[in-house]
Amino acid sequence: MPISEPMASYAYTAINATGAELTGEINAPDLSAAREALRVRGLLATELEAQGGVGKSPARAVKKVKAKSLQIFSRQFATMIEAGLNVVTALVILEEQTEDKKLATIIAELRADVESGLLLSEAMARHPRVFSRLFIAMVEAGEAAGILDVVLDRVAYQIEKETKIKRRVRGAMMYPIMVLSFATLVLIGMLLFLVPVFVGIFEQLGGDLPTLTQIVVTASDFLRGRFYIVFPALGLLIWGFFRAKRTEKGRRIWDAVRIRAPMGIGKVIVKIGMARFSRTLSTLVAAGVDIIRSLEITGATAGNSLVEDATAVVRERVTQGVPIAVPLAEAAIFPPMVSHMVRVGEETGELEKMLSKIADFYEDEVDSSIANLTSIIEPLMMIAVGVVVGIIIIAMYLPMFKLLTLIQ
Repeated sequence: MPISEPMASYAYTAINATGAELTGEINAPDLSAAREALRVRGLLATELEAQGGVGKSPARAVKKVKAKSLQIFSRQFATMIEAGLNVVTALVILEEQTEDKKLATIIAELRADVESGLLLSEAMARHPRVFSRLFIAMVEAGEAAGILDVVLDRVAYQIEKETKIKRRVRGAMMYPIMVLSFATLVLIGMLLFLVPVFVGIFEQLGGDLPTLTQIVVTASDFLRGRFYIVFPALGLLIWGFFRAKRTEKGRRIWDAVRIRAPMGIGKVIVKIGMARFSRTLSTLVAAGVDIIRSLEITGATAGNSLVEDATAVVRERVTQGVPIAVPLAEAAIFPPMVSHMVRVGEETGELEKMLSKIADFYEDEVDSSIANLTSIIEPLMMIAVGVVVGIIIIAMYLPMFKLLTLIQ
């Protein structure tokens, strides 16, 4: 992407042709450029004050926008550009009609940047937490080829597909998480409140307790006597896990563990990675982004370090003049079908279509795999909960069974 001159954000107070006073922010390389940009817009600046530092403003570091809002934004933007509206006019309309307040603020900043002389892709690049590298690269390619409406429509389709997969995965995870949370609460409740009641009865009966009962009573005593250590330690463990996942090393370890997970979970993770890889690469190739950069962006947005590393190797080999299908076939993470279909796509000149078909196939596979996985996990989770509760109940009643035996 072309390197633009560093920009600063300026808060302004200005008057328009009718004498009305307006306030807002504008981005420009320096104070004089900001004043001139306001003049071009028909505004006479009365006050100009730099906000934040060069190339950034404090608000830009914290804004995040929902994927659904971005999808609607892209689709509407594409429709307006296709209808013949220029970029600034389209942004003005989008700013007024969007229901997402955060996105409306971002669109206002995009409009100000474009009006001050930046390309749309350069303006979007100043909001990396809102617009992904994929989004920016496609807009840049669309601007260069004069097909901005087409690439914006493809971006909307890409967001829609990615959101659909994420929603399916989250939906599949929801039930096990809820059951596991419920089981944990039941276990803690029984150890804190139920077991102590039985302990009082055991003390009155006297005698030696069965081994299983002793284990449960010890666990109950430990939890009740050290709860101020156990619960913070558990919270710290969960926090540490998510914190470690955000590090490069932790992310790689977690990705390797997920792919090797039993019960078909690992296979689902691989299918999700293949669907995302194929869909992203297809979208970039269709937008006219060169294959080397397409592979770079696809790897960076893969969402899995193993796919990312394999894509980096593929990119390096392609840079040396090797067809894409060859390193894909050599990488263990890519199933044979991917390399075979990519080879056909390269030979027929329809790489984009073949990648799109691969993505469609694996998205359907993710659907069926998640459905099968859910049907297996649900009864297993219920059995696990029953076993845990059953063990505690049996442990509590064993001494009574033993007492009845002695009486007989």
